[in-house]
Amino acid sequence: MNRRRAKFLVACCIVLCGWAARPALPAQQSAKPAAPAAPQDPTAARFSFAGDAAQIPAVFLRNLIFMPVRLNGGKPVLFELDSAAEKCAVDRKVAGDTASDALQYAVLALPGVQLPFVTLPVISRDDFAQQVGQPYQGTLGRDFFDRVVVEIDYHRQTVQLYDPNVFTYSGQGKSFPLTFAGPVPLIRAKFEVSGHRSLSADFAVDTALDSGVIFYRGFTDSARISAAHFKSEPASYPEVDGGAKIFLGRLKNFQIGPYQLEDIVGDFTQENTRAGADKNIAGAIGSNFLRRFTVIFDFPHQRVILDPNVQLNHDTDEDMSGLSIVAKGPNLKVFEVVAVQPGTPGARAGIVPGDVIAGIGDDAAADLTLSAVRDLFRQIGYQYKVLIDRKGQTITTSLQMRRRI
Repeated sequence: MNRRRAKFLVACCIVLCGWAARPALPAQQSAKPAAPAAPQDPTAARFSFAGDAAQIPAVFLRNLIFMPVRLNGGKPVLFELDSAAEKCAVDRKVAGDTASDALQYAVLALPGVQLPFVTLPVISRDDFAQQVGQPYQGTLGRDFFDRVVVEIDYHRQTVQLYDPNVFTYSGQGKSFPLTFAGPVPLIRAKFEVSGHRSLSADFAVDTALDSGVIFYRGFTDSARISAAHFKSEPASYPEVDGGAKIFLGRLKNFQIGPYQLEDIVGDFTQENTRAGADKNIAGAIGSNFLRRFTVIFDFPHQRVILDPNVQLNHDTDEDMSGLSIVAKGPNLKVFEVVAVQPGTPGARAGIVPGDVIAGIGDDAAADLTLSAVRDLFRQIGYQYKVLIDRKGQTITTSLQMRRRI
């Protein structure tokens, strides 16, 4: 028996002993009288101090969520929380530049909870840093969500994890059943676009998608929904289909249960992608929609709970500039323009693909992040002095933000 296998078995024994020795639950989280103990899964989440909850000091980049994780007791790194990912995974560099495609008997430790893995995939995501502005270090996917209840308070930017065996909910939010297409959770929603009757369809729920509501090409083609039916604007976002062309259009309404939103922007992809191969899945609901709620993912009981916050009816501002920007350089501080939509403020300002944004207003690029740059360009009505580096030549231009759709 090798040393790593031995450590894993010892960890499993500790998990079982910790469960057996748990104290009675507090009154506010009390459950039904305990049934006879059942055999425990040695890969189940283990909460510290025989508890059943943990608050995680998560990092929010706009609405994307990164959780501090230690791999096998190593230094803390940030794993992206991805409700649509098939499995948890670790970046090859974080794993020690191993040639293997998986680590055997690994433990991921978050503040207050540990999760053992018989195998943990090792992957590389080369475009992630450019698209997100944050180095890729790992993913918390389906086999994370299957073992804990995950509560995300987007307004307060907090994340709580709970033991699914004792979790109860008594808030004012509404519970909705989840179905699954492979690892991807689906929720039913009702929507209406101009020129069409109201439709109901399944949407993926994707915390790692920094958009509101995306419609897949396969579904819109089958439902005969075309940009010709409503006012639309071309766009491209590096993080959506790798920067492929999309159309922005306003929905007359979008509804999940009692929560109905009017006149919100939808993104209509123009590429036939693997995610949109199933024509019965209309698209995906991303974090820029979920931010309107406290969201509780309870995969073990196949449900999601939505509790609206003060942002419920706050309009989602899309990019106003018409610029698609990625982050490059050793510190991800080189903000390169990779696309400019015609007729937009960016095009009117004379910005072209290949330009590098060296400063905005009084802020130099070194003082900004990709997320901050994109946030500035979502502010309607603002006018910015933008410093451009074009092949070594410095150019100053003015960028007037306006609503595009």
